[in-house]
Amino acid sequence: MTNTPDSSSPEKLLPGWLVLLGALIAIGPLSIDMYLPSFPTIAQQFGVGSNLVQLTLAAFLVGLAAGQMLYGPVSDRFGRKPPLYVGMGLYLLGSLACMLSQDVFMLIFFRFVQGLGGCAGMVISRAVIRDRLGVTGSARAFSLVMLVMGVAPILAPLIGGGVLKLWGWRVIFGALAAFGLLCLLAIHYTMQETLDRNKAAPLHMGHVLKQYGRLLLDRQFVAYTLVGGLIQGGMFAYITGSSFVLIELHGIKPENFGWVFGTNAFGLIAASQINARLVGQYSLDAILGRALWLPAGLSLAVALLVAGGINHLAILLVGFFCFLASYGFISPNASAIALSQQGKQAGTASALMGTLQLALGFLTGVSMSLWHDGSALPLMTVMAVCGVGALLVHRFIARPEHARLTQTAAKPAQQ
Repeated sequence: MTNTPDSSSPEKLLPGWLVLLGALIAIGPLSIDMYLPSFPTIAQQFGVGSNLVQLTLAAFLVGLAAGQMLYGPVSDRFGRKPPLYVGMGLYLLGSLACMLSQDVFMLIFFRFVQGLGGCAGMVISRAVIRDRLGVTGSARAFSLVMLVMGVAPILAPLIGGGVLKLWGWRVIFGALAAFGLLCLLAIHYTMQETLDRNKAAPLHMGHVLKQYGRLLLDRQFVAYTLVGGLIQGGMFAYITGSSFVLIELHGIKPENFGWVFGTNAFGLIAASQINARLVGQYSLDAILGRALWLPAGLSLAVALLVAGGINHLAILLVGFFCFLASYGFISPNASAIALSQQGKQAGTASALMGTLQLALGFLTGVSMSLWHDGSALPLMTVMAVCGVGALLVHRFIARPEHARLTQTAAKPAQQ
């Protein structure tokens, strides 16, 4: 049975399908954050350096990015649920294989497999929201989904640390496999198909490449994708470098790191829920434009202070918190505007959006690995570049194009 687009208030639907979509989107952060405390233990058990263990994270991110390019077009052709079955099944098997890995190279490979499967839920969830809701409803829904998704960075490091202490790192991947199984069952028994079969897109290589080509030439889509992606890139830099800055430079105990991580994630959740209330009162682009000043201005100020030798912990914590909180305003609105004109190819557009944004996150993570001078300057500089870059892209590329399309759409009504 195929659902027709639904313009219902997302708040009323939160206990059902939005909770499931939030859980599917949370697979990414959950699979990353939950096993971070186990890096030293894995390196010690396999007798390898920490750089090889860090490759398990890079392999997962590559799998997340690569898989989205496949699931998007497939979901536009066969519906949203069939590729979810495949993806979640692959995630389940990959998680079990990670748990049973006998050396670090097996773990690296199966982390790639895990990411290749887990990305299905991330890309298709955005498409489902676009299927059911208009642009304003989508922004509100993306904000509410963050309420579910944002719990992962709060709980994952704490749960992962506890599981590691009690049962070892392998059980962490067993827990991720159990989570994948629960999601698979929920997809089967509670989720309804949202793709209109009459609008199913043909699936052959030439058509798919043309779709991606048209999307890459769509100025509004690319610009708003970059706005959200640059802020996400700054967040990935924080994920990559914050443990070194906070634990090694400023002496925060490893068991307390999860609380700092969770506090910043709470800021993201709170901001996303405020955004859900604002989108019905103000335009998405206006909210986005004002929110972008926070990560741009504050991260630049903190980077300049660190460069000048002022490296107080309180300043860094304020900078981290505000940057992460701003993501709760920026990501939902940028995603909704980017997808607003892509109804017939929502899956493909969502896939390209996710791939481009993950690529930016991967680049910031690599830059953090290459530029390591024993201070907080690399992290704050990368975050500042991402924040200022997002502001500039919005003001000089995204906003003019959005205004032009809005005026064009209004002309027939004026006539």
